[in-house]
Amino acid sequence: MNAAPSVLKNDGAHGHFLNVALTGTRSNRSAIGARVTITAGGQKQIDEVMSGSSYYSQKSFVLHFGLGSATSVDSVEVRWPNGGVQKLGKCEADRSLRIEEVTSIDGK
Repeated sequence: MNAAPSVLKNDGAHGHFLNVALTGTRSNRSAIGARVTITAGGQKQIDEVMSGSSYYSQKSFVLHFGLGSATSVDSVEVRWPNGGVQKLGKCEADRSLRIEEVTSIDGK
């Protein structure tokens, strides 16, 4: 506030990642409230699509998971706001997934 904007650059070590972009069909289109759980390298991570999470700005709806040295993701699970669950199997790291909500409530 009341100062010039700052630009930050990360020159540290870089690991692998997975980005997840969701589109709701039965839930809201922006997938606000959806919760994504990934398992990679023996670790589980959870993130949720949120709205209004910052002052004077908006956090991206694309979820970013840092995987460290893991070169693949063992599983991806999406819990949609309407109660539906979608499960995806193994996928490669260093990519972006686009997941659209399936039409049935049980994810099949």
